[in-house]
Amino acid sequence: MARKSGSGGMLQWLGLALIILIADQFTKVLIVGFYQLHDSTLVTSFFNVVRWHNSGAAFSFLAGSSGWQRWFFTVIGLAAAALILWLLKSHSGQKLFSFALACILGGAIGNVIDRLLYGYVVDFLDFHWHDWHFPAFNVADSAITIGAACLILDELLRVRRAR
Repeated sequence: MARKSGSGGMLQWLGLALIILIADQFTKVLIVGFYQLHDSTLVTSFFNVVRWHNSGAAFSFLAGSSGWQRWFFTVIGLAAAALILWLLKSHSGQKLFSFALACILGGAIGNVIDRLLYGYVVDFLDFHWHDWHFPAFNVADSAITIGAACLILDELLRVRRAR
């Protein structure tokens, strides 16, 4: 199977990452513009739009720390973006792998922008069941999760093909 690489194939993946980044930042601008911290709008019996600030990482990991985590997670996000760019350049012809990387890239940069602008990540998607709430998240987090799932699927398919 021929694998296309180079900047031509890479551009489509960078375009996807840019679309994710724009969607993420646009939705966050709306939330910051129309909601105060902890404001909430009930959309369905299991979903709210809420303004939440996450100074940590996934599931508010290290959110209670003294502020150093802002720069730590910013550096991790930038390092991940650099690695992803290198991987995209090398493997842009691998569609599922590159799709996954583009999703992660767009999401990671979206959350890095939040950390640089605000010192925290703006979350606003709140799914719940009665009084139990899943941690609020955003478009960037969704893209990163989809990308991670696609990386796992890509690896499972690769191992299966190798048999």
